[in-house]
Amino acid sequence: MSEDASPTISVAIEIDDPVLADRLVLLLGGVAGLTLAAPGQAADLAIVTRMAAGAREPPEVELTPRELDVLALMAEGASNKAIARQLGISVHTAKFHVGSILDKLDATGRTDAVAHAARRGVIHL
Repeated sequence: MSEDASPTISVAIEIDDPVLADRLVLLLGGVAGLTLAAPGQAADLAIVTRMAAGAREPPEVELTPRELDVLALMAEGASNKAIARQLGISVHTAKFHVGSILDKLDATGRTDAVAHAARRGVIHL
């Protein structure tokens, strides 16, 4: 390699959405110093997504004011007992609110619920 030649970076594009993949290939195909790796070929960098085409999270989730209070405390890492004590409710009621939040956000757990809420703009971290 000569002193003037810059090293090339090989990029693999592994995106389930064919329209988006084609757009990226067009955009990156002409960039100096980049080469696009063939499927299955080793690359220096990979752009990967497994989201189904057109899949979008709903922008709004209807949480009650009390659920928003509980969600804010969940974001701080509070346990059900701490949530109950902070809000002046029973642990059973706190647990009920947490379950309702998980259902409404289609979350698998407390951390997932906070992440979903943050992505949807329900809470700001």
